[in-house]
Formats: sequence, structure tokens, C-alpha cells
Amino acid sequence: MKGIAILGSTGSIGRQTLDILRAFPQHFRLVGLAGWTNLSLLKQQADQFRPELVSYQGIDPKAPSHLLGHSAPTTLEAMVCHPSVEVVVMAIAGPSCLLPTLQALQAGKTVALASKEAMVMAGPVIARMVGKGATLLPVDSEPSAIWQCLQGEPPKDIARLILTASGGPFRGRPAEELASVTAGEALKHPTWSMGKKITIDSATLMNKALEVMESRWMFNVPWEGIEVVLHPQSIVHSLVEFRDGSVKAQLGLPDMRLPLQYALFYPQRVDNPSLERLDITRLGSLDFLPLDTGRYPCFTLGLEAAKAGGTYPAALCAADDIAVGLFLAGRLGFMEIPTLIQRVLDEHTSGNGDSVEDILAAESWARRRAQELAMVNI
Repeated sequence: MKGIAILGSTGSIGRQTLDILRAFPQHFRLVGLAGWTNLSLLKQQADQFRPELVSYQGIDPKAPSHLLGHSAPTTLEAMVCHPSVEVVVMAIAGPSCLLPTLQALQAGKTVALASKEAMVMAGPVIARMVGKGATLLPVDSEPSAIWQCLQGEPPKDIARLILTASGGPFRGRPAEELASVTAGEALKHPTWSMGKKITIDSATLMNKALEVMESRWMFNVPWEGIEVVLHPQSIVHSLVEFRDGSVKAQLGLPDMRLPLQYALFYPQRVDNPSLERLDITRLGSLDFLPLDTGRYPCFTLGLEAAKAGGTYPAALCAADDIAVGLFLAGRLGFMEIPTLIQRVLDEHTSGNGDSVEDILAAESWARRRAQELAMVNI
């Protein structure tokens, strides 16, 4: 039985990971649960699974001790380094995922990574760790699709990675109406059910820019070898074109449990009767459209920060995190999200991005500066 720790257990990815563990109790033992703010749900999860370790809010191991008496409160670092933990499912939303991801990799754990910000902020650092033997498995649907398409294929044969994007809830809305959209509208994703942060990032297409960065470092493919196309149905999760012109695509329903299961059982595939099967006879047409980057300024900002390198990606993640939080709170307009991010990046003085200290300092500065700029404007 694999010992599993789930960081971000009360979020969408964490809850779906627990669905997989419920379906295969003979294969997995839940060692640790880490939640952030939803203490009541964390308590329910701990009561059902009775893990050895629990962490609440990532920084205060004593906070839930009076409610979770059968589990030992601990820090995220202690949890990911615990000897009984073999696989860490990293599902913390936003930049807070970075440190525990690095700590888990340094401790020799397999990291099933759903939190793309870790690779975005510290892609070269993590790529070096993987090159030295650390094990990182993609869980996000698009990188997972690429990973599956690459099984058995020599890396030298890759010609192009093609990531798909639904285009979010405003794909067909006139551009002049986007300034007035509400958080409630932005949270109504047409195909996926996800957490609030990633749903807003999908509406702005920042999420897709982050996936381009993640894929660049995860699969060692140059920027010019990665393309994004719109695919409204969200059935084809990504494609890989090879140098002979052949193209592989991975298809599946928009359900994160399948890539989660693939990572947890890798290299095996197992039958899970609780997962709905894709019936291709009911799909009708599958559409693929060019991406109009003019409609998605966050996508362009993300790629510019990625190509600038250094600590720009860390500043980008922090500024986006603050901007999305302000939008959800009703304190920032939808089209003010890229404006705030751009202002932070314009003021950022980049470090070389080779050290974790540089990356964390840039993230902290950008978070603070985004809040300051927002207070001036509001």
C-alpha cells in the first residue's frame, strides 16, 4: 500500500484524490492531510480516513489539534518528509505550493503535481532536481495528456506540444463587455468544475500561460515548440506532434480523477467503475480554433514573463494571485486583473532565478506591491 499525503485536501483536486483513494482502499494508505481554511471539511476528511498527520493552514500545526485529536498536527515540511509518505499529491492553489514541493522532492518523495505554480516559479530549479533523480509526475490534465502521449517515444522525436484551452466562459462574449463581468459569471466555467482561483485563471487564460511554462520545463521543450489552440469541448486535453508528422492526442471527459488515478498507479492502468467512460459516438464534432491573444491579455503577459526568465515568473504568479483574490472579493474589475499584473511586472527588478531565496523574495515583493497598487487605485 502506497503511503499518500495530500496537500490541499479540501480543494477540488484534493477532494477528487480522496475519491480515488476511496475506490482503491487496498492500494493506498492516507498518511497525511493538509487543508488551508476549510477546517470543517478537513475534520470530516480526517474523521473518515484517520490519517496519522494533519496540517491546517500550512503554518500553524496546533490550530486544529482540539478538533482532530486522533491525528497528530504537524507542519507541511514535516508531513512531506515523513518516512511513511511515499507520494505527495501537491494540490495547494497558488504560489504557496513551491516550498513543500521542493521539500518533498529533496526528501526523495514522488510528487504528483497539480499545482502548476511550482514549475512556473522555479522551473529550472525543479528541472535540475528531476535531472538528478527526483520523481515528478504531472497531474494537471494538459501536462498529464502530454505525458501519456510521450510514453515510449524518444524525446528527440518531439516536434511540437499542442495544449488545448476551452476559452473559458467569455470566449464568445464581445470584448467591450468584458470589463463589466462579475465574479459569479467568471466562475461558471463551461466544461470544468474547479476551484475558484483556477477557474478565474481559466477565464483570463492565465492558466494556459502557466501550463505553457510548466510544460516547457517538465518536458524540456523550447518555447517555440509549444502551441495553444482553443478547443471548446475540453475532450482532447493535449496533443504531441512528432518529427515525422504523426500526431498523438489524449482524450477524456473533463474530470481530474482520471489523470490523478494515472499518476497514483503509474506505470499501471487500472479499471475504475466509478469513472464515467468517454462515448465517442455521442461527442458530435470536436472543434479546434486559433487563439486570439488580443482577447486574453493575461495569456500574453504570462508568456512575456516566462520568456524574460529570472524571477519574473515568480512575480507574475504572486501578482496574479493577489489580483484574482481582489476580483473575487469585488474590489477589482475583470479587465483590471491584467492591468494590475502588468504594473507589478513593469516595476519588478529581476534576480537570476537560480536560487530559491531569490524566487521567494521576488514572490514576496510582488505580492506586497500588488496589494499596495490596488489600494491606491481602489
